[in-house]
Amino acid sequence: MPSTPDRQPTPLVLASSSPFRRSLLERLGLDFDCDSPEIDEQARPGETPQQLVLRLAREKAAAVARRHPGALIIGSDQVAVTPEGEVLGKPGTRDAAVRQLQASSGRSVTFLTGLCLLNSASGRHQSGCERFTVHFRTLPDAVIERYVDSEQPLNCAGSFKSEGLGIVLFKALEGRDPNALIGLPLIMLTDFLAAEGLVLPR
Repeated sequence: MPSTPDRQPTPLVLASSSPFRRSLLERLGLDFDCDSPEIDEQARPGETPQQLVLRLAREKAAAVARRHPGALIIGSDQVAVTPEGEVLGKPGTRDAAVRQLQASSGRSVTFLTGLCLLNSASGRHQSGCERFTVHFRTLPDAVIERYVDSEQPLNCAGSFKSEGLGIVLFKALEGRDPNALIGLPLIMLTDFLAAEGLVLPR
């Protein structure tokens, strides 16, 4: 008879309320809980975008770890950055989403996704930043407005959902892990989990 994999030995917690990150983590076939970290996500003076996402990923994991002793906590944060270094946040409104996509038309935007895996029992943490670049087509205003009205990407940095209709806005994608673009770099996470003894597939 084929052997049955051992049960997942350590509780796993995703420090996020994002349905996109939850959906990505489900791909690994692991049991996990979600817990929203509720932290201040404002950048500090002089902080680079990479420093920001790494710090917030660690702070999210640490905030949730206090409520989950003996667990592996996953924290992640993402920003989109223009070639000039301008950070693109979540648009929040239709008009802001249209303006973001108009500014990105024909240009490239780099997404920086910070990841932290914290062992709340040992205090050990692993962290890193995954880069992924989106090269936009030249987008007529009518195309942008139809896209925003169709998919309502108002809570997405950069004003698109790459896992949905947003893919039609791009002429090329550049990076190691397309999952990072959605918000959780699974290749890096798999490495971090393996270092904690959780080797996939189970």
